[in-house]
Amino acid sequence: MPSTQPRPEHPRPQFTRPDWLNLNGEWQFEIDRSDSGLERGLRDRDLAQRITVPFAPESKLSGIEDVDFLEAVWYRTTVTIPADWTGKDAVLHFQAVDHDATIWVNGVEVVRHRGGFTPFSANLAGVAGPGDEAVIVVRARDSRYGVQARGKQTQTYFNYSCLYTRTTGIWQTVWLEAVPSVHLGRPRITPDVAGSAFHLAVPVSANKAGWKVRAILSDADGEVVSAEVRADLDLAPRLVLAIPADRVRLWDTSDPHLYGVRVELVDADGAVVDAADSYAGLRSVSIDGQAVLINGKHVFQRLVLDQGYWPESLMTAPSEEALLADLELSLAAGFNGARLHQKVFEERFLYQADRLGYLVWGEFGDWGGAVADGTQKDNQQPSASYVTQWLEAVERDYSHPSIIGWCPLNETHQLLHDRITQLDDVTRAMFLATKAADTSRPVLDASGYSHRVPETDVWDSHNYEQDPAEFARQLAGLADGTAWGNRGTEDRPISQAYAGQPYFVSEFGGIWWNAEAATADGTNRDESWGYGDRVANLEEFYARFTGLVDVLLDNPLMFGYCYTQLTDVFQEENGIYRFDRSSKLDVPRIKAIQTRAAAYEKD
Repeated sequence: MPSTQPRPEHPRPQFTRPDWLNLNGEWQFEIDRSDSGLERGLRDRDLAQRITVPFAPESKLSGIEDVDFLEAVWYRTTVTIPADWTGKDAVLHFQAVDHDATIWVNGVEVVRHRGGFTPFSANLAGVAGPGDEAVIVVRARDSRYGVQARGKQTQTYFNYSCLYTRTTGIWQTVWLEAVPSVHLGRPRITPDVAGSAFHLAVPVSANKAGWKVRAILSDADGEVVSAEVRADLDLAPRLVLAIPADRVRLWDTSDPHLYGVRVELVDADGAVVDAADSYAGLRSVSIDGQAVLINGKHVFQRLVLDQGYWPESLMTAPSEEALLADLELSLAAGFNGARLHQKVFEERFLYQADRLGYLVWGEFGDWGGAVADGTQKDNQQPSASYVTQWLEAVERDYSHPSIIGWCPLNETHQLLHDRITQLDDVTRAMFLATKAADTSRPVLDASGYSHRVPETDVWDSHNYEQDPAEFARQLAGLADGTAWGNRGTEDRPISQAYAGQPYFVSEFGGIWWNAEAATADGTNRDESWGYGDRVANLEEFYARFTGLVDVLLDNPLMFGYCYTQLTDVFQEENGIYRFDRSSKLDVPRIKAIQTRAAAYEKD
């Protein structure tokens, strides 16, 4: 019988143990509009409302649907830790809470976390153990005026242009997991196509004399290779799983092969103390001049901008089926990947992308964080907290083969002037931190607008020119080493000089079309929004879409593009599909336009 629990699937499919408990469902809830709840005793009493976790209180599926500003919200639930977890610690996991969270269990503060997009955990040893009741209380603060990464969450009461309903509090799965007192951490799995191997770094919570870490690689025919290493000399023992030639199978868009990976912690007597299951794809990303290569080949990246919003559940997918459907809708329209835009998508999305061979650029949710004059004018202003949260995202998603590039910032548009601003520092810090955390993927310092880091691996622009002829004229300079770049006020340059990096237009199109948005005389509803002039009819849409796409497909120096966008989102009506995912275009026709051979695809 199907589960009635919301989002019952394991939230971290690339590192699973058998003993875990999903805590989604009904929790007590209360809105704390003035953030005075701690003084008023909300931590220590029952709360007035009920909410369905993991859906944000602004959403319909939460049962609350309050879209006003929520300065703070409180949650409370009681759970019995399974008695058969005897001898193990219970770890409480939150996949994402927006934005500033404090967690108490049985009256004890167990963890604090700032950042609305990334997971955090608390080991409950000494607070609650197997067979005990655990009273979990969460306070989530989400100040209207706080300086924080918000993505596309509107800072006015109403949605407008490309800014959408806010998300506050718990918006991804909450769960418990049983782990031994000495246990494995999540492995970092680095594919090595040249060496036909996987390199693993497997953290351990403590080093024990005589203990070992073992890893076993498998495919559909069974075990491929295993390796083990001492676990008493290194906080993250390293192993190499060298794949025999007859068992090598690459991960790519046409054959997204995944190997099974099992990691085990073995004590001095040879007993398995801890074990977890993972998976990996053997895939490389490299740069050759102006080309970004996948497994050494020219794969044109037909990407779509995916905002990851749903009408009834906002940033949380209403179900696993709905999450998977978005990838299938994208593939049906001829896209082979996406920019995951303005939020850190839940890890279940990356799992499905891994399965389907779907190319992904991992990004952060920080649009609008910018200063033009060095002052602190924007409450989405980049800060040291950005670097922290971004590194948490990179660490979470490091081992997913579908991620073929990182982009920590979006549309920063500081001007080139004599003064170095905080934004310059944070941009460079996020770039360097990403390169230090992951040497296996290219890094784009900031998508569109300013490129302030001379050594950025990739160069891009956001170009919403709607006339294909003018679009072609603007991009023609790439053949002469002159890349079209976004410019600031008074037509001033906002990037350092292009240095021959791989180039793509990472946002274009955004063609404004919704038949219901037009009145009889062709004028547009005030609440409808899109780029440029709204097309008058579908044939005009197809002509414009074809013209813009052809410009990019015909340029041999363009390694890809990203079309805006997969679905309409609230008032922004420029999607391939409607917000409810119903069809508004001839999808096979869109696919045919996109999937003809690109000049870049030399091999």
